[in-house]
This record gives sequence, structure tokens and C-alpha cells, in this order.
Amino acid sequence: MEYKKIIPCLSMDNPIEEALYYNDAGADEIAFFDSTCTRDDIDKNIAIIKEITRQVDVPLIACGGVKRLEDIKKLLYAGASKVCMKRAPLEDINIVREAADRFGSERLIVTIDLSSCDNPVEYGKALKKAGAGELFLVHSKELDNYLEVAKNIRKEVGLPIATTTDSTDSAEIADVIDKTKCERVCLGASNKFDIMEIKQACKVIGIPVNLFESSLDFKEFKLDDKGLIPVIAQHYKTGEVLMMAYMNEEAYNQTIRSGRMTYFSRSRNSLWTKGETSGHFQFVKSLSIDCDKDTILAKVSQIGAACHTGSPTCFFTDLVKKDYNDTNPLKVFMEEYDIILDRKKNPKEGSYTNYLFDKGIDKILKKLGEEATEIVIAAKNPDPEEIKYEISDFLYHAMVLMVERGVTWDDVIKELADRR
Repeated sequence: MEYKKIIPCLSMDNPIEEALYYNDAGADEIAFFDSTCTRDDIDKNIAIIKEITRQVDVPLIACGGVKRLEDIKKLLYAGASKVCMKRAPLEDINIVREAADRFGSERLIVTIDLSSCDNPVEYGKALKKAGAGELFLVHSKELDNYLEVAKNIRKEVGLPIATTTDSTDSAEIADVIDKTKCERVCLGASNKFDIMEIKQACKVIGIPVNLFESSLDFKEFKLDDKGLIPVIAQHYKTGEVLMMAYMNEEAYNQTIRSGRMTYFSRSRNSLWTKGETSGHFQFVKSLSIDCDKDTILAKVSQIGAACHTGSPTCFFTDLVKKDYNDTNPLKVFMEEYDIILDRKKNPKEGSYTNYLFDKGIDKILKKLGEEATEIVIAAKNPDPEEIKYEISDFLYHAMVLMVERGVTWDDVIKELADRR
């Protein structure tokens, strides 16, 4: 099923914080639109976009200041899934053709300002022919027939369209999607939206949106004599077990509707949404049932501490413990990277790492090349033990390079995951 997508625009005041909120709150994509951006501002925005895409799971659309192919490349390399152009195609439509050839039409959105474009349908057709993959329609409040014009463009041009709305009312936003037949709606950056509420309003009038839908009815679960089922909450990225609580049918359904973990408090005999007083919400990533259908595993994005004591997890008291090796390869890489980063920020006398940073990029690259050669030589040796030592040296120097150039393990892992 093709879902209609709800895309909040990030404000320029605190875009990273807003991106993290919408990443958990159900946005299908997020939009970083800097309408005042000049070419001189692009590098500043790229730094922000890099930080956002390192921390969120949903795709990001970037717009603002795009004048040339190099600008598009920078934004895409920063992590944007798509780039939106406005003025550049008006000056020379060939930039759309060249960008489509180089980066693919699916990564290009072109804006049509319905308030100033004399013939938006014909312009849309020209953009499609040039290679645009999607159109973004903007307008002034004075354009009375905006919804009808947008619908005609969608019908006549045949490209997916994203449209805008200034409304903050969920039902009105759903109505805009319905009347324009658009694939995406972009929400204004001046308000903080409840994305799941908007999606529920869309569902009411039959608009397909990406909502949580339970594959089993609650009545199929095995409950205790009070109609409750235990729920284990686990961090969706680290796998850390955070807490255990209970749900009744109402709590389960509320969790599905809102996307926030809602439990049933046995002591208060009432529902409670985790974080409603502390702000330490748990946003649902997935819900699974065990083989006996008597326990739910919730993978969540935890805001703040899970435990009322302030601990990250409720399970911090050891009863019995035996020494064991719980080394996590990724954790080792992350910790080693953090040590190298700390050396760069807080130099230590006599540190080999600081020696490399002081000598600069050419020295780091020279050492990296030498270690790569050592791996090749070790691989030719009948004793395979040498290989692990040389690979370890190589990875250390690679991490020094990563820190020097501002690349994180999250960047690398995300890139590898995208190649699967």
C-alpha cells in the first residue's frame, strides 16, 4: 500500500531537537528548509544536516541555497535523502537534467510557486521531462483555488507532489491531503505537531497513512486474572532491558493509537503514559508477542531515564553475578573512538594519538597506508596470528583519520546498512 506521508518542517531555532522529537513521534520524513540560505550558508547547514541524519532514522529532505550541482552533492553526502530546488531551475532548467543524470530523479524535488508561476502545469511537465522526480507546491494565502490547482497538477503532470499547509488542525490537514491528492504534506515549522493525531484524522476519512496496526487482537493474548499482560521494554538500538510493566486492553489500544507506551498501573488502578509527568516518554518502535502469547516485548526509543530513580534502566541491582565476557564489538569500536576523540579535544603529553594529530592529515594518511601494507604482508605469512595485530593497528589509525575528518562509526554503519 502506498501511504501518504506527513512531513514536518524543522524550525531554524532548534532543528536538531525537533528532528529527534519527530523521529520518535511518527513523522514519515522530516524537512530542513532554510528559505533564507545563501551559498555562504550552505556549509553551516550541512553541518546541521549531518548531525541530524546521524541521530535520526527517518529520511531528511534538504532545501535552500541550491545553485549548482556541487550544492546538491554536498547535501546528499551530508545525509539528505532528497534535495529540493527552487530558484536554480527557473534560471536554467538544465540543472535538473544534469542533476537527474548524476544523482537520479528519485532524489530531486523541484518547487513550483503557484503564486508567481503563470502556467504551473506546463512548468511541471517541463520539469518532469528534464528529470525531476517530485514537485513541491508552495503558494500564498491569497490563492483561493490552491487545492484545485494542486489537484490538476497532480493529474496532468503525473509526478508525485508534496504540498504545504499552514493549518494546525489535524482534520483540516487531512482534508488538504484528500483534496489535493498529494503524496506528501509538509507542515509549517512554527508549531510542534502531534503526528499520530494527524494520521488518525487521515485514517478516519480513508486516507492511507503509516500507522501502527496490531496483527493480533488483544483478546488472543493470554492474560492474568485481572485482564493484564506483562510488557518488557527494551531500547531499540542498544538492546538494553529498561523496565517491566503491565497493559490491559485499553492501554494496549492507546499505545497503538498514540505511538507512546501506555501502561496500566496496578497501584493506581488507572492508565499511565510513560513520561506524562517526567517527560521521559517511550516511543514505540515495535511490539512483539512471545510464543505463549503471554508476554509483550516492546522495543522503544527512551527519552531520559526509564526508571523513576533516575537510573537508565530499572534493572540495576545485581542479585547473583558470575564473571563473563560480554564484549560487544561495536561497543569496543565506539569506546576506542571516544578515547581518540577525547585525545584530540584534551591533548595529553606523550600521547602517540596526539603526535599524529599534531603532525596533521598527511602523517595520518601515511601511517594508514603503511598499516594497510602490513596487513597484506601478514596475510601472506603462514601464521595467521599476525593478521589480527595488523588489522588492529589499521583500525586504530583509521579511527584517528575518522576523528580528524569528523566521521563517526554511526556514519560508517549507516552507509554499510544502506548498501545491504
